[in-house]
Amino acid sequence: MKILIVYAHPEPTSLNGSLKDLAVKVLKEEGHEVIVSDLYQMKWKAAADGDDFLSRGSERLSYIQDSKDAFLTGTLTADIQEEIRKLLWSDAVVFQFPLWWFSMPAILKGWFDRVYVNGFAYGIGEHGGDKWGDRYGEGKLLGRRAILSLTIGGREKHYSQRGINGFLDDLLFPIQHGILYYPGMTILEPFVIYQTNRLSQEGWEHHSQLFANRLRNLFNEKPIAYRKQNAGHYDGEQVLKPGLGQGMSGTSIHLLQPGEPREQF
Repeated sequence: MKILIVYAHPEPTSLNGSLKDLAVKVLKEEGHEVIVSDLYQMKWKAAADGDDFLSRGSERLSYIQDSKDAFLTGTLTADIQEEIRKLLWSDAVVFQFPLWWFSMPAILKGWFDRVYVNGFAYGIGEHGGDKWGDRYGEGKLLGRRAILSLTIGGREKHYSQRGINGFLDDLLFPIQHGILYYPGMTILEPFVIYQTNRLSQEGWEHHSQLFANRLRNLFNEKPIAYRKQNAGHYDGEQVLKPGLGQGMSGTSIHLLQPGEPREQF
């Protein structure tokens, strides 16, 4: 299988760098092809702007329309086209990064901002009636698996359901559901290391074994059971229908519950 690793950390000898190196080693040992997009080493341009297009239809920048025109005409800049090519090449994507201020590093957000152009990651499919295009379980990245590998400085309990920092599942919902599931990827539970500034050699050996095992089972793990947009769970306004998600709250209502059919027609 073909694996893309998108890596976002400025220090090659960091914990994130070690996890990235471990992922390359383990995945190749498993017989997979591996490509790494090392965003800092690539000096990835994070800001989405008019320089992303080799030509534009008007002087006034309309990033949504201009990105679609450039995607369809092959006039995106070479760096964006190459990352799109890698995504389409891949069977799975590993995102390796530290949690900075409750989200991803700006350089990784900029990767999504520039690579997820209109006509590729969004703005596709039929719109009409209860259908709002091909997204959330459909899209051009359908069939690919994705996993977040995170390092977090805080304590695990701080990210529990009652923890002061908020429940990690909720904090990651915009990334896992809103960015990765939106264009059709299948999402695995994240791999997380907490209290990274206190990690001992023994701790590293423990977590590295856990990560290696996750990677070896990348195509066998049961994914997060997000509801599909166009499977009858949502009404014409894209609101979850009455009777679904009973007893749940927050972002968890968008997960299939035990006994619920995948389609609700």
